[in-house]
Amino acid sequence: MSTIPPFPDLAAEWAEARLLYPVYSALAKEFVIDVPGSPDLEVGNDTPPQESIEQARQWLREVDGRIQVYQLRQFLQTTSLATQQSLQTLLLHHLRKAKKTASDRDKLDFLLVQYFSHCAPSRLEESDVDVEYVAQVLEPVLGEVDLTIPDWLKPLEQIMISAQRCRSLSELLHSGILEQGRKLKVQCGDKYFVPAAMISFARFSFLMRRVFFRLMHADLNAILDGLRQLESRGVTTLDCRRAQFSADEPVSRLRMICQSWKVMFHAEYSSGQPLRMLVDLRSSIMDALARPVSEGKPATATKPRKAAAAAAATGSAATSSQSPEAPVEVAEPADAAEPAEAPEFEISGDSPEWNPDAASDGSGKENS
Repeated sequence: MSTIPPFPDLAAEWAEARLLYPVYSALAKEFVIDVPGSPDLEVGNDTPPQESIEQARQWLREVDGRIQVYQLRQFLQTTSLATQQSLQTLLLHHLRKAKKTASDRDKLDFLLVQYFSHCAPSRLEESDVDVEYVAQVLEPVLGEVDLTIPDWLKPLEQIMISAQRCRSLSELLHSGILEQGRKLKVQCGDKYFVPAAMISFARFSFLMRRVFFRLMHADLNAILDGLRQLESRGVTTLDCRRAQFSADEPVSRLRMICQSWKVMFHAEYSSGQPLRMLVDLRSSIMDALARPVSEGKPATATKPRKAAAAAAATGSAATSSQSPEAPVEVAEPADAAEPAEAPEFEISGDSPEWNPDAASDGSGKENS
């Protein structure tokens, strides 16, 4: 188990609470989490009475219990408050908990890779991301660690090799690779909190992020290339009901939406509608390219689906504060609860479970 030392005194505990307060307050405001503020932390008294410290503890416990993992991820990937100091403070705060829940595990899992991503050089080569290097970067929060990797963690390497062989986002999502990594993390139970295990999973998640957005950008480029080829054949509209657009979607509009997605997917979180639309849109375009030109006549026009229009209209707004390297999640409703065992790279968001093999019924909806 992780051995983070307790606070040396009340002053140190109060100092940490003051660092956490603006982050948690802003997160609660963004997701409309109804938690009363803490007047003493708001004022920032340097020498508070014992009663104020106890109230701060209770406030932090309440907020911790209300914050969902997906909210923490989305917020910290789009806010200027996600500094090295704040990420380190959040990590130490969760590591100090005597009893950690599955939610704490998922939050720590995200915070470790987010801290590593923040501290690591932007042009870091994947070949340099070995266990020793990850341990070195995470030393300020985990301390010196015995890097003897237990046998039960060995499958992580094979899962990563399988992911790196994928040539499209659809292949990655169909392969079950993401589920394999998640299953191993859940099955290890409390062994996850052994420092060597947390380092191994942080390395795994960081490299999986690299694979994930490499494939996302490859899909976007393939879509844009396909649209150019279709335009050169004289095709001006496309049946994209599979991807929740219309049966007579203008190619020019699809190109514009893909350009906006390129901006949206620069940030670090991905989920729900945009991801499934991206995968299905590529499939629609590849199918159109495979048909003879004579078959490319547009179908009867229908209204674009609301989900498609909303994604195009609001895609860039989710990344207005910063543009890190990995993909971004479109903001979900504040009262949506993410499943406790949802993978980091969510493919369903707050919509019903998606079957990527489901055929379109012709109305733009997927069959279950």
